[in-house]
Amino acid sequence: MIGPGLVSLVGAGPGDPDHLTQKAVRRLRDADVVLHDALVSTEVCALAANALRINVGKRAGRDQTPQGEIERLMIEAARQGLKVVRLKGGDPFVFGRGGEEALALQRADIPVTHRGVSSGFIVLTGSDLESVDRVLTSIAPGSLTVVLLMAIGARAKVAELLVARAWDVNTPVAIVLGAATPEMWTWRGRLTDLATSPLPDSSAAGTIVVGGVAGLPIAMPALVEEVAG
Repeated sequence: MIGPGLVSLVGAGPGDPDHLTQKAVRRLRDADVVLHDALVSTEVCALAANALRINVGKRAGRDQTPQGEIERLMIEAARQGLKVVRLKGGDPFVFGRGGEEALALQRADIPVTHRGVSSGFIVLTGSDLESVDRVLTSIAPGSLTVVLLMAIGARAKVAELLVARAWDVNTPVAIVLGAATPEMWTWRGRLTDLATSPLPDSSAAGTIVVGGVAGLPIAMPALVEEVAG
Protein backbone atom coordinates (compact mmCIF):
# COMPACT_ATOMS: atom_id res chain seq x y z
CA MET A 1 0.00 0.00 0.00
CA ILE A 2 1.35 3.41 -1.00
CA GLY A 3 1.66 5.83 1.91
CA PRO A 4 0.58 9.46 1.71
CA GLY A 5 2.92 11.88 0.01
CA LEU A 6 3.66 15.44 0.99
CA VAL A 7 1.90 18.57 -0.24
CA SER A 8 3.73 21.83 0.35
CA LEU A 9 2.00 25.19 -0.14
CA VAL A 10 4.83 27.40 -1.37
CA GLY A 11 4.65 31.15 -1.82
CA ALA A 12 6.71 32.36 -4.78
CA GLY A 13 6.80 35.93 -3.49
CA PRO A 14 7.26 38.73 -6.05
CA GLY A 15 9.04 36.47 -8.55
CA ASP A 16 12.78 36.68 -7.91
CA PRO A 17 14.11 33.24 -6.85
CA ASP A 18 16.52 34.96 -4.47
CA HIS A 19 13.53 35.96 -2.33
CA LEU A 20 12.50 32.36 -1.66
CA THR A 21 13.20 30.71 1.67
CA GLN A 22 15.72 27.89 1.76
CA LYS A 23 12.93 25.46 2.61
CA ALA A 24 10.89 26.60 -0.40
CA VAL A 25 13.87 25.97 -2.68
CA ARG A 26 14.36 22.50 -1.19
CA ARG A 27 10.72 21.62 -1.68
CA LEU A 28 10.85 22.69 -5.34
CA ARG A 29 14.06 20.79 -6.07
CA ASP A 30 12.67 17.63 -4.43
CA ALA A 31 9.20 17.85 -5.97
CA ASP A 32 7.66 15.18 -8.17
CA VAL A 33 4.73 17.39 -9.20
CA VAL A 34 4.37 21.19 -9.18
CA LEU A 35 0.99 22.86 -9.64
CA HIS A 36 1.81 26.50 -10.30
CA ASP A 37 -0.10 29.72 -10.83
CA ALA A 38 0.12 31.62 -14.12
CA LEU A 39 1.94 34.58 -12.56
CA VAL A 40 4.77 32.55 -11.02
CA SER A 41 8.01 33.46 -12.79
CA THR A 42 9.74 30.99 -15.09
CA GLU A 43 12.89 31.37 -12.97
CA VAL A 44 11.09 30.08 -9.87
CA CYS A 45 9.43 27.24 -11.77
CA ALA A 46 12.80 26.23 -13.19
CA LEU A 47 13.97 25.28 -9.70
CA ALA A 48 11.68 22.24 -9.99
CA ALA A 49 13.78 20.81 -12.80
CA ASN A 50 12.87 17.19 -12.13
CA ALA A 51 9.14 17.67 -11.54
CA LEU A 52 6.08 17.44 -13.71
CA ARG A 53 5.01 21.08 -13.89
CA ILE A 54 1.33 21.85 -14.45
CA ASN A 55 0.02 25.38 -15.00
CA VAL A 56 -3.23 25.70 -13.05
CA GLY A 57 -3.30 29.48 -13.07
CA LYS A 58 -6.38 31.67 -13.20
CA ARG A 59 -6.28 34.72 -15.45
CA ALA A 60 -9.20 37.07 -16.07
CA GLY A 61 -10.89 36.51 -19.42
CA ARG A 62 -8.93 33.32 -20.18
CA ASP A 63 -9.39 29.61 -19.66
CA GLN A 64 -9.14 28.74 -15.98
CA THR A 65 -8.55 25.61 -13.98
CA PRO A 66 -11.48 25.17 -11.56
CA GLN A 67 -10.46 25.30 -7.92
CA GLY A 68 -11.99 21.90 -7.32
CA GLU A 69 -9.78 20.39 -10.02
CA ILE A 70 -6.65 21.89 -8.45
CA GLU A 71 -7.56 20.37 -5.11
CA ARG A 72 -8.32 17.02 -6.74
CA LEU A 73 -4.92 16.97 -8.45
CA MET A 74 -3.13 17.73 -5.18
CA ILE A 75 -4.93 15.02 -3.26
CA GLU A 76 -4.61 12.43 -6.03
CA ALA A 77 -0.86 12.97 -6.36
CA ALA A 78 -0.33 12.84 -2.59
CA ARG A 79 -2.24 9.57 -2.39
CA GLN A 80 0.20 8.15 -4.94
CA GLY A 81 3.02 8.89 -2.51
CA LEU A 82 4.38 11.83 -4.51
CA LYS A 83 5.97 15.05 -3.28
CA VAL A 84 3.66 17.81 -4.46
CA VAL A 85 4.25 21.55 -4.46
CA ARG A 86 1.35 23.95 -4.85
CA LEU A 87 3.29 26.98 -6.06
CA LYS A 88 1.42 30.25 -5.67
CA GLY A 89 2.38 33.84 -6.40
CA GLY A 90 2.97 36.09 -3.41
CA ASP A 91 1.88 34.58 -0.10
CA PRO A 92 -0.54 31.62 -0.28
CA PHE A 93 -2.57 32.90 2.66
CA VAL A 94 -2.86 36.58 1.81
CA PHE A 95 -5.88 37.07 -0.46
CA GLY A 96 -5.19 33.69 -2.01
CA ARG A 97 -6.72 30.24 -1.77
CA GLY A 98 -4.01 28.76 0.42
CA GLY A 99 -6.43 28.42 3.29
CA GLU A 100 -9.04 26.72 1.13
CA GLU A 101 -6.49 24.31 -0.29
CA ALA A 102 -5.14 23.46 3.16
CA LEU A 103 -8.66 22.87 4.41
CA ALA A 104 -9.41 20.70 1.38
CA LEU A 105 -6.44 18.57 2.41
CA GLN A 106 -7.84 18.58 5.95
CA ARG A 107 -4.60 20.03 7.19
CA ALA A 108 -5.21 23.72 7.92
CA ASP A 109 -3.09 26.33 9.79
CA ILE A 110 -4.41 29.77 10.71
CA PRO A 111 -4.41 31.93 7.57
CA VAL A 112 -4.67 35.64 8.06
CA THR A 113 -7.29 35.82 5.34
CA HIS A 114 -9.74 33.24 4.09
CA ARG A 115 -12.28 33.69 1.30
CA GLY A 116 -15.76 34.01 2.71
CA VAL A 117 -14.47 34.76 6.21
CA SER A 118 -12.32 37.88 6.00
CA SER A 119 -11.68 40.42 3.25
CA GLY A 120 -8.45 41.75 4.74
CA PHE A 121 -6.24 42.07 7.77
CA ILE A 122 -4.33 44.61 9.79
CA VAL A 123 -1.13 44.06 11.76
CA LEU A 124 -0.70 46.05 14.97
CA THR A 125 1.79 46.15 17.81
CA GLY A 126 0.62 45.61 21.34
CA SER A 127 3.43 47.82 22.61
CA ASP A 128 1.42 50.91 21.61
CA LEU A 129 -2.14 50.39 22.83
CA GLU A 130 -3.14 53.99 22.08
CA SER A 131 -2.42 53.37 18.41
CA VAL A 132 -4.32 50.07 18.58
CA ASP A 133 -7.34 51.90 19.95
CA ARG A 134 -7.16 54.57 17.22
CA VAL A 135 -7.09 51.91 14.52
CA LEU A 136 -9.98 49.98 16.05
CA THR A 137 -12.00 53.19 16.13
CA SER A 138 -11.49 53.60 12.38
CA ILE A 139 -12.78 50.16 11.29
CA ALA A 140 -16.13 48.43 11.61
CA PRO A 141 -16.17 45.71 14.30
CA GLY A 142 -15.40 42.32 12.80
CA SER A 143 -14.70 43.69 9.33
CA LEU A 144 -11.01 42.70 9.25
CA THR A 145 -8.75 40.11 10.81
CA VAL A 146 -6.66 41.78 13.52
CA VAL A 147 -3.14 40.42 13.98
CA LEU A 148 -1.33 41.66 17.08
CA LEU A 149 2.40 41.33 17.63
CA MET A 150 4.13 41.86 20.98
CA ALA A 151 0.74 41.83 22.68
CA ILE A 152 0.70 38.63 24.75
CA GLY A 153 1.33 40.45 28.03
CA ALA A 154 -1.26 43.07 27.13
CA ARG A 155 -3.93 40.64 25.97
CA ALA A 156 -6.37 41.61 28.74
CA LYS A 157 -6.19 45.26 27.69
CA VAL A 158 -6.45 44.29 24.03
CA ALA A 159 -9.64 42.36 24.76
CA GLU A 160 -11.00 45.32 26.70
CA LEU A 161 -10.32 47.69 23.78
CA LEU A 162 -11.98 45.37 21.26
CA VAL A 163 -15.10 44.92 23.36
CA ALA A 164 -15.25 48.67 23.96
CA ARG A 165 -15.22 49.14 20.18
CA ALA A 166 -18.26 46.86 19.84
CA TRP A 167 -16.53 43.65 18.79
CA ASP A 168 -18.68 40.60 19.54
CA VAL A 169 -17.43 38.83 22.67
CA ASN A 170 -17.84 35.52 20.82
CA THR A 171 -15.40 36.51 18.06
CA PRO A 172 -12.88 33.68 17.53
CA VAL A 173 -9.39 34.38 18.86
CA ALA A 174 -6.13 32.46 18.64
CA ILE A 175 -2.75 32.80 20.34
CA VAL A 176 0.30 31.26 18.67
CA LEU A 177 3.66 31.03 20.44
CA GLY A 178 6.85 29.97 18.68
CA ALA A 179 5.24 29.73 15.25
CA ALA A 180 7.14 27.57 12.73
CA THR A 181 9.29 26.01 15.45
CA PRO A 182 9.10 22.54 17.04
CA GLU A 183 7.89 24.22 20.24
CA MET A 184 4.89 25.89 18.60
CA TRP A 185 1.93 26.23 20.97
CA THR A 186 -1.59 27.33 20.03
CA TRP A 187 -4.64 28.34 22.02
CA ARG A 188 -8.04 29.05 20.48
CA GLY A 189 -11.08 30.51 22.13
CA ARG A 190 -13.39 33.53 22.17
CA LEU A 191 -12.68 37.18 22.67
CA THR A 192 -14.35 37.03 26.08
CA ASP A 193 -11.76 34.42 27.15
CA LEU A 194 -8.66 36.18 25.81
CA ALA A 195 -7.84 38.03 29.04
CA THR A 196 -7.70 34.78 31.05
CA SER A 197 -6.31 32.50 28.34
CA PRO A 198 -3.74 30.02 29.68
CA LEU A 199 -0.11 30.33 28.63
CA PRO A 200 2.75 27.85 28.86
CA ASP A 201 6.02 28.72 30.53
CA SER A 202 7.68 29.93 27.34
CA SER A 203 9.82 32.82 26.17
CA ALA A 204 8.85 32.27 22.53
CA ALA A 205 7.52 35.16 20.47
CA GLY A 206 3.75 35.24 20.32
CA THR A 207 1.01 36.45 18.00
CA ILE A 208 -2.68 37.09 18.67
CA VAL A 209 -5.19 36.64 15.83
CA VAL A 210 -8.70 38.03 16.21
CA GLY A 211 -11.41 37.25 13.67
CA GLY A 212 -13.29 34.46 11.94
CA VAL A 213 -10.16 32.83 10.52
CA ALA A 214 -9.04 32.01 14.06
CA GLY A 215 -11.97 29.63 14.28
CA LEU A 216 -11.00 27.56 11.25
CA PRO A 217 -9.90 23.94 11.85
CA ILE A 218 -6.26 23.50 12.79
CA ALA A 219 -4.29 20.36 12.07
CA MET A 220 -0.69 19.90 10.98
CA PRO A 221 0.00 16.24 10.10
CA ALA A 222 2.59 15.37 7.46
CA LEU A 223 0.28 15.59 4.44
CA VAL A 224 0.57 19.37 4.08
CA GLU A 225 3.11 22.00 4.99
CA GLU A 226 2.93 25.71 4.29
CA VAL A 227 6.27 27.06 3.11
CA ALA A 228 6.34 30.81 2.76
CA GLY A 229 8.37 32.23 -0.07
